[in-house]
Amino acid sequence: MTQPQPQPRILDIELYVGGKSSVQGVQDILKLSSNENPNGPPASAQQALAEAASTLHRYPSSDHSELRAALADLHGLDRQRIICGCGSDEIISFLCQAYAGPEVEVIHTEHGFLMYRLYAMAAGARIVSVPEAERHVDVQAILDAITPRTGMIFIANPGNPTGTKISDADLAELIAKTPKTVVIVLDGAYADYVEGWDGGAGFVEANDNVVMLRTLSKMYGLGGLRVGWGYGPQHIIDVLNRVRGPFNISAPALAAGEAAVRDHEFVIQHRAQNNAARAHLAKELAALGVASDRSDANFILARFSDQAQAEACDDYLQSLGILVRRVGSYGLPQCLRITVPDMAGCARVVQAVQSFLEKQS
Repeated sequence: MTQPQPQPRILDIELYVGGKSSVQGVQDILKLSSNENPNGPPASAQQALAEAASTLHRYPSSDHSELRAALADLHGLDRQRIICGCGSDEIISFLCQAYAGPEVEVIHTEHGFLMYRLYAMAAGARIVSVPEAERHVDVQAILDAITPRTGMIFIANPGNPTGTKISDADLAELIAKTPKTVVIVLDGAYADYVEGWDGGAGFVEANDNVVMLRTLSKMYGLGGLRVGWGYGPQHIIDVLNRVRGPFNISAPALAAGEAAVRDHEFVIQHRAQNNAARAHLAKELAALGVASDRSDANFILARFSDQAQAEACDDYLQSLGILVRRVGSYGLPQCLRITVPDMAGCARVVQAVQSFLEKQS
């Protein structure tokens, strides 16, 4: 039967499945499957959101000037080179729409964020997945994969779902040896958890082909509002703004986002809480024989003996109302990604994993 056909590669895209939020018949859910902030959003952002309710009949700002100003003030950036999106995911889609396409190769690492692959495929690009070295980005593997058709390289730093971070020295080597015609995207969705680090902004300042992505979904607890941003060379930002819809972020989201960004104390407190709980959770699980790499994000990637054990542990945790994330789709079937909860939540996770392992022995 004759019927409309989508563009090439669209039907090859596997639907993205988010983390579970409920289990039928189970109460007292501890949701650790989506890397959400266990504290919720700042009170300042909640207040700004409530105040925005009286002006919902007005269209939002089309240039996001106030949010961009807040981000520029906080990070010491040029506000004219900041672009805001409906989550950093939307900016990934802008980049692929503008710089990928048929015959263009897009490189990502084998355990990299799935949306790089999905948006590049939607643009008709050829996906090139390069190996990592024990769940760490391998710069030489990326360099070896570059061809005259390479148009873009995506690097999550810290990685998702690995949590591992590539050093600035390695990034500098990659940037220096990559052709200047290739767009290098440094996705710093979890950069806020690394104290004293600029997330790659310095590389953007020094190069005409490097873009940094950030989000307010993780540290700032605004995942439900979808607010992300990017920083890049002016010529790239100008291109991305040509494909961006004029009202791509709602007025309430812009208001809450600006308030959150200006709430410096919230970030300081949550970073300290997360990083302490993360170290504690990793140490306690390691003592049970469940290892993880050093994480610089708000989750750890727990490694089990094999896929069967990881899935059995996940099933057991679900029966207790603890929801974590299977990451077989990222090429890590023997692992479970566990969002860092508060200390009480950590104790609940450790006790549950210990109980599971004792039942297996």
